[in-house]
Amino acid sequence: MDTAIITLYLIALTILGIYGAHRGNLLMLYLRHRHRKTTPDRKFAEDELPPVTIQLPMFNEMYVVDRLLEGVAAIDYPKDKLHIQVLDDSTDETVNIARAKVDELQERGFDAEYIHRTDRTGYKAGALENGLKTAKGEFIMVFDADFVPEPDILRKLIHYFTDEKVGMVQARWGHINRDYSLLTKCQSMMLDGHFIIEHIARNRSGRFFNFNGTAGMWRKSTIEDAGGWQHDTVTEDMDLSFRAQLKGWKFVYVPDALAPAELPCEMNSFKTQQFRWAKGSAQTTKKLLWTVLKADIPLKVKVELVFHLTNNFAYLFLVVLALLQLPNMLLRRHMDNPELLLLDIPLFAATCGSICVFYLVTHRALYDNLWEAIKRLPLMMALGIGLSVNNARAVIEGLFGKDLEFVRTPKHGVTGNQDSWKKKRYKARFPLHSVVEILFGLYFVVTIALAVVTGSWVTIPFLVLFMVGFLYVGSLSLYQAR
Repeated sequence: MDTAIITLYLIALTILGIYGAHRGNLLMLYLRHRHRKTTPDRKFAEDELPPVTIQLPMFNEMYVVDRLLEGVAAIDYPKDKLHIQVLDDSTDETVNIARAKVDELQERGFDAEYIHRTDRTGYKAGALENGLKTAKGEFIMVFDADFVPEPDILRKLIHYFTDEKVGMVQARWGHINRDYSLLTKCQSMMLDGHFIIEHIARNRSGRFFNFNGTAGMWRKSTIEDAGGWQHDTVTEDMDLSFRAQLKGWKFVYVPDALAPAELPCEMNSFKTQQFRWAKGSAQTTKKLLWTVLKADIPLKVKVELVFHLTNNFAYLFLVVLALLQLPNMLLRRHMDNPELLLLDIPLFAATCGSICVFYLVTHRALYDNLWEAIKRLPLMMALGIGLSVNNARAVIEGLFGKDLEFVRTPKHGVTGNQDSWKKKRYKARFPLHSVVEILFGLYFVVTIALAVVTGSWVTIPFLVLFMVGFLYVGSLSLYQAR
């Protein structure tokens, strides 16, 4: 039993180390290619700009729908070539607000269409699929309800489609309420890493990357050629992205095109979002992994795509690692050569080190104040650990469950510190596994106490990260769900 525990501990740590090395590889690809900007083959002349349909899928978004439609109306593009579709599956006041706003846009000269479904078959993917039937544009731009696109976003994206092989062009997400709280600051750091390091590294080095579900423009024929929007996963964006690229379509990432969005400002909404993303990626892995392995694509692309698909699987091993911290620490004290297990120190350091460098480089690329990132980094790392129970459960459901319900992330229309989400109607459900997170946090309180008693000083900084992460995520979930 002792050998089994220690072996399992080292296997989990090694696998996390491999994912850490992959993160480091993405960082190296970014540093190598960051100055190699992609430019369109040519630009459309003003009179040859193609028609574009902007699709706005939504479900119960009464606090942000007006802001979204005003943002879309401010986009700089010829009105006679712009078609706006509000794809509304709402069951509350959003219906009246959205319909009235569409009527207003029509009076202002916009070609705006309101489509309301009472049958939410396929959820977001179903709404997009339904809207495609009447979409007038050759190109389809998608915005989720919490986005406020920059006015020049279409003009920054459309010219890449002068290359007939380009099927999708993705803009970068910005953050409307980045400075709202510690939680939103940590989220912005996580997302910035994805949009600065990962997307640039993958796209400019010739790997596959994915449409992020919003703030991206599709060639309509690409969607159709790849099999259309399918709703057998809850991450229809990732699913369609990889099917399209496996068919030979090129994707382009344009970090200079910006679409700011509202970050979830309370923990349970954030966990709902993370749960859906992790569950959907597991479902997409189950659906496409064998297709990827058989695909006639370069090995470097295939390897990266496998890591991309299975990235959230690391949370399963993080939970195992957390569970085994205490028995591993106690068992090694009774070994004849306990120093043999010091292998875990460089593995921990390498994993944490790759995270630190990854996000510090990200912050340095976007903002001037590096000290702000250094101060925030420990909490962001702890937050990632604290999410492991939530996301590991999501991965298991994605692999073995049958539930395909698309649980939306509540949006509250929060922008500045003076705004509050607490009296808003939309609330995320309190996940019962938050109690497990609190118990994990208390488990690490005991583990740290025993580490002090037994003189296991080297492990304490890592144990503190686990303790803070689980207590922060679990306690804030409980507190905000009151």
